[in-house]
Amino acid sequence: MQKLWDISPPVHAGSPVFPGDTPYSQQWCATIGPGCPVNVSAVTLSPHVGAHADAPLHYDTEGASIGAVALDAFLGPCRVIHAMGCGPLIEWQHIAHAITTALPARVLVRTYAKAPEQWDGQLAAYAPATIERLADMGVQLVGIDTASIDPADSKTLDSHQVIRRRGLRVLENLVLDDVPEGDYELIALPLKLTTADASPVRAVLRSLPV
Repeated sequence: MQKLWDISPPVHAGSPVFPGDTPYSQQWCATIGPGCPVNVSAVTLSPHVGAHADAPLHYDTEGASIGAVALDAFLGPCRVIHAMGCGPLIEWQHIAHAITTALPARVLVRTYAKAPEQWDGQLAAYAPATIERLADMGVQLVGIDTASIDPADSKTLDSHQVIRRRGLRVLENLVLDDVPEGDYELIALPLKLTTADASPVRAVLRSLPV
């Protein structure tokens, strides 16, 4: 029987957000009672809250919205690599130990021993050269368990620009606390938001059939 790992953080009013971004909030528009058979709510949030997929539009004024992005990269074999305590940037030396065999098209890197419940301004990010090298090896999607593939204070977003130039996809804010290193099937489909710069995903890993 195949095992599932839910690698999405819970989304609620206290979920951490990038400073200045829109936090999650919810209000009830209708509640079950006399004359009303259902509960209906309205939610407000940045599409970057929780586990999410960035669209090219997020880092390119001419880029595609998330609803226009092909889904192929978000579904299929992936490798989880541990690089806990690697410092501010994930350099090639931090992940090379897990690249002794051919890489699948998706790579997720764990940097936290335990995912924080508050905003982390010192989050670990990808070194641009690492993403370049992964792209050279045929990787189509990179993921990380922090809020960004670039340092939180970056204004140039160098790793996002590599993603743009090389045509890769990205997942951020994953929770990989309980996931051993190894190969899995990734399922992390974004919503078809036709004008949005990102989309929440319910990201899961499934063990490969034996």
